[in-house]
Amino acid sequence: MSEVDLLSQHCVEYPAGTPPLPAAEVERYLSRVPGWRLDEGVLRRRLRFGDFMALIVFINRLAYVAEQEQHHPDFLVHGYRRMRLDFATHSIGGLSLNDFIMAARVNRLLESESFEENW
Repeated sequence: MSEVDLLSQHCVEYPAGTPPLPAAEVERYLSRVPGWRLDEGVLRRRLRFGDFMALIVFINRLAYVAEQEQHHPDFLVHGYRRMRLDFATHSIGGLSLNDFIMAARVNRLLESESFEENW
């Protein structure tokens, strides 16, 4: 499954008790979402934007997509133009396909943004 394949899918609800993705599947999907890493059990990306307003505009665009998919990230804004963005499926206590679908959607949003990786 490529990033394009992930973009063709939509997030679904995972009830409590659904097992998280096995490590082998996480690694397979991770290779399809450039810029993302597995860190502290979440799918994470760190970004630095040109200025505060560019970051806020991106967050608003991200919020719209997250609402459409009903799968919301955790994020931290720091240093006025830096962002840490995390996806995990809280209802199952780990990663699901939803997290990779959203990572692919974020990557699509970032195609029209000016930013730097901030690891």
